Amino acid sequence: MNSFSDSYKAAGVDVTAGYQSVELIKKHIARTKIDGVMSGIGGFGGLFRPNLTGMNEPILVSGTDGVGTKLKVAFLMDKHDTVGIDCVAMCVNDVVCSGASPLFFLDYIACGKNFPERIEKIVSGIAEGCVQSGCALVGGETAEMPGFYPEDEYDLAGFSVGMVDKEKMLEPEKMQAGDVLIGIQSSGVHSNGFSLVRKVFELSEKNINLHIDELGMTLGEALLTPTKIYVKSALAAIESANVKAISHITGGGFYENIPRMLKQGLCAKVEKTAVPTLPIFNIMQVKGGISEHDMFNTFNMGVGMCMAVDKNDAQKAMDAINAAGETAFVLGELVEGEGIELC
Repeated sequence: MNSFSDSYKAAGVDVTAGYQSVELIKKHIARTKIDGVMSGIGGFGGLFRPNLTGMNEPILVSGTDGVGTKLKVAFLMDKHDTVGIDCVAMCVNDVVCSGASPLFFLDYIACGKNFPERIEKIVSGIAEGCVQSGCALVGGETAEMPGFYPEDEYDLAGFSVGMVDKEKMLEPEKMQAGDVLIGIQSSGVHSNGFSLVRKVFELSEKNINLHIDELGMTLGEALLTPTKIYVKSALAAIESANVKAISHITGGGFYENIPRMLKQGLCAKVEKTAVPTLPIFNIMQVKGGISEHDMFNTFNMGVGMCMAVDKNDAQKAMDAINAAGETAFVLGELVEGEGIELC
């Protein structure tokens, strides 16, 4: 390619680095190709032809998010091959809450300087997240923005589009008192609350590689553990049982996210002893002097996803989730009332 600009490079933008990045990420994007993908990278838009066979009224469901200040941990550790999984997870886990299967994903990487090898690592994680969720990476954008971002930093965001037949969409209106709340275990902090995490641990190059016995790994490794992608396990539960609603436990923890799936007149009664609180949360609560309420109002506490299921189907749903490779457990039940009650 003969496209280059010495003047633009002098201003801090190296277009040739962008071309090199594209070449390096092609093999990762190829891993995500599924039926329906109609274009390769390089065009002005990603093309996808959905399979509408057997669908009476297809509904598109979209979700968008970023990784947030968890990226600061990646910068400290100079490890960039997992945050892409987080980016995909934050989007597709939202999409599946409607009962939809993610179809495709697009990313946006903004950086102070384009280091092609680092962009490749980021995209390798994005591709892995797409493979885990069964969707295709059909496009993206890498923007080199000198003077806006420091040279060694970047931001990462994306969005996903999924589809579900209207008759198979989850219907919270069918929820009733007595329905069982099922939790699916998280892998750690996931990608929320990292401004508080960083404050509690006062993260720096001095302590990021400190081994913590309770975690069985370094602090940085624990914090960079990728967000769980629940698409396959959630869809398996929906296929096997009468799942009425799903909540992705992200920023705002239990208090903000679980009520989002409830219909008026119902309260989620959660048994705190049923929550498989992970060691990282116990450490943060003690070290930061954080109240129990604030912990449950900020973090997932070990529960990455919660679903309301007909009480007669609770075991079927848990069996399907466990068979899909995740860990499910009874978290509580729905009762008459409003909001959420932790008891």
